[in-house]
Amino acid sequence: MVVIRLARAGAKSRPFYHIVVADKRSPRDGRFIERLGYYNPLKESADSLSINLERLKHWQNTGAQASDTVVKLVKRIHKNPLLA
Repeated sequence: MVVIRLARAGAKSRPFYHIVVADKRSPRDGRFIERLGYYNPLKESADSLSINLERLKHWQNTGAQASDTVVKLVKRIHKNPLLA
């Protein structure tokens, strides 16, 4: 099964996440199929979140399941289109 989830990057106490499409069996920060965007929870500006919505829709139409956190981030983008 293919999932859309966050992969952690960044230093200790400075989280940064990549939004990736990966096989469910692969490790959280391991192998992935495609990178769709990023999320920086420490910033409050417009460049803290970026997701390629076209590719996200493509993968969801293919059968990929988005994690709960990714769904929340996509809703945040739909509320504020400047984040996209």
